[in-house]
Amino acid sequence: MTESFYILWTLPARYREEKMKVLVLLSGGVDSSTCLALAKEKYGDNVLALSMSYGQKHAKELAAAQAIADYYHVELLHMDLSKIFAHSKCSLLQGSEESVPHASYAEQLKESKGEPVSTYVPFRNGLFLSAAASIALEYECNEIYYGPHADDAAGNAYPDCSVEFNESMNLAVYLGSGRKVRLVAPFVDKTKKDIVAEGLRLGVPYELTWSCYDGDEKPCHKCGTCIDREAAFAANGVVDPLAEV
Repeated sequence: MTESFYILWTLPARYREEKMKVLVLLSGGVDSSTCLALAKEKYGDNVLALSMSYGQKHAKELAAAQAIADYYHVELLHMDLSKIFAHSKCSLLQGSEESVPHASYAEQLKESKGEPVSTYVPFRNGLFLSAAASIALEYECNEIYYGPHADDAAGNAYPDCSVEFNESMNLAVYLGSGRKVRLVAPFVDKTKKDIVAEGLRLGVPYELTWSCYDGDEKPCHKCGTCIDREAAFAANGVVDPLAEV
């Protein structure tokens, strides 16, 4: 770790909170919405959000991102990266004829024999974070908040959600931005249960979020992300506000 990087991390908290401006990657789901709430709690009005189009089969999550941004009175920027993923056969994307699996991630990993699941968009977080770093520099943001967590990284389901990936991207972004921008992944070593617990403390309006990989009017309650989401709320002794939708 370079000396400059160490100094940035050890600036007095009060100085950081007064001077720093934060960009939050906002997908409209539980994890990123909780990140936004956390950033707002810490930095107040010095928060900007960014959503991404990447050729996904539906726009429900983008609408949810806008609803969350409006709730927190945060400006939401939008970037279209769909052409980058045009050659991907990931089941989430418009170019794929494969259906999103209606199974838990544990079941999917058992079938894939440890390979990433079919809903893994190849190197998506790497591309998102690289693009976000450019935006952060233009808007003079010092930090980029995003929401990977341990459940997604487990079993190599989503390799770009791991602690190792985050640490490597953090250093790359920091050096590549001229030591001006760093990544903050507050939940990278936490579970989705932990994220929901923090969101409940913060009062995140989870009824406005969207997690389901299907683009229907209501959540399917059967895909991996629906299953994980509802289990995380249940583990906190509450019912997912979208469970009955």
